[in-house]
Amino acid sequence: MAHSAQINPRSAEHRTLKFRTLDEAVAEAERLAAADRAGTLRTTGNWSLGQALGHIAFWINTPFDGYPPSLRPPWILRFILRRRRNMFLQGPMPRGVRIPKFPEGTLGTEPLSTDEGLARFRKAAARLKAAPPANPNIILGPLTHDEWIAMNLNHAALHLGYMHER
Repeated sequence: MAHSAQINPRSAEHRTLKFRTLDEAVAEAERLAAADRAGTLRTTGNWSLGQALGHIAFWINTPFDGYPPSLRPPWILRFILRRRRNMFLQGPMPRGVRIPKFPEGTLGTEPLSTDEGLARFRKAAARLKAAPPANPNIILGPLTHDEWIAMNLNHAALHLGYMHER
């Protein structure tokens, strides 16, 4: 389903997840993928599991590979959000936030099979576990390795919270 679907992510059913490690997040993704393959996964957001995992992987990889030139937040937004950095680092991340000027409200939302999304997420998580990105975060600026991990764990918890096993 596309992100522009009529489901409001702010009011949709959502599980509260808190991951302590990247391995925990990957294990939850694998559990959900098994449920999807068994036909027992129910989603309450706008994306399939594969799409959500691909999106999470996209944002893990982007600071390693370079941010898209079209993604240049205004200085006032960076100023405001840097003051709220704990929202990103300690979670939970707010639901339903959209990046202005992007039709889907974010990037990395192409439809993917569950297995392709899971493969991308596993690979991205292993990359982040091994080392922090060299580039600073486009909103928060320089982050420590632990901060990069924490932010991405909170992002994974946000999106995987819309996935429920029947």
